[in-house]
Amino acid sequence: MIHILAAVSPEATIGKNVSIGPFTIVHANVVIGDNTKIDSHCEIGYPSALADGLPLVIGANSLIRSHSILYEGSTFGERLTTGHRVTIREKTVVGINFQVGTLGDIQGSCTIGDYVRFHSNVHIGQKSTVGNYVWIFPYVVLTNDPHPPSDISIGATVEDFAAVATMSVVLPGVTIGKGALVAAHSSVARDVAPDTVVGGTPAKYLCDTSKIKLKNDPDTSAYPWRKHFHRGYPESVVAEWLKEFS
Repeated sequence: MIHILAAVSPEATIGKNVSIGPFTIVHANVVIGDNTKIDSHCEIGYPSALADGLPLVIGANSLIRSHSILYEGSTFGERLTTGHRVTIREKTVVGINFQVGTLGDIQGSCTIGDYVRFHSNVHIGQKSTVGNYVWIFPYVVLTNDPHPPSDISIGATVEDFAAVATMSVVLPGVTIGKGALVAAHSSVARDVAPDTVVGGTPAKYLCDTSKIKLKNDPDTSAYPWRKHFHRGYPESVVAEWLKEFS
């Protein structure tokens, strides 16, 4: 259902059973997948010369909450979910079941994998690369300018299954390795090895992730987290994880 107070371009491609709320604008260069719900006061397909004419493509079964702005030129897999007041700029390519919290800010030309979780107030600088099943917690910043202000943009990389805890800053060109953990309030200036924990300013190696135990089960390692945390993931994916660790 398209609300009578929504402004939807006749040139936009709207799938079946799509809901668009009042005062939302959908521009021409937009493709919206089936069963998607867009709340009020959103701007979908915001025009940008930097998009080079590419459309905004939103996968099926997505939920875009109020006051969010998605630029043209980006592509999202099915089951995108945003919080309120999210901004995602052009040429961002995202896999399936991406969740980004309220006031999330993705500055464009980024690559983000499947089943990625960004909490609220996360800022992702241009040219960042985020793998699959990554967790980024509130107020984390991925930076991209090695000596600001400049015209040089070098994105950070966060590999599969890594987690970056709240209020951490990852500096330009840094790679957070697969399964690594960045502790809260850290400033990461060097690459982080897979399955390790770093923390502090500047962040330093603390231990391997396997050394951290669950608070409610001190005999069990908290990492790799996919051995025990499965909420929100398909049974087929969980089965592969359990098979990996059996």
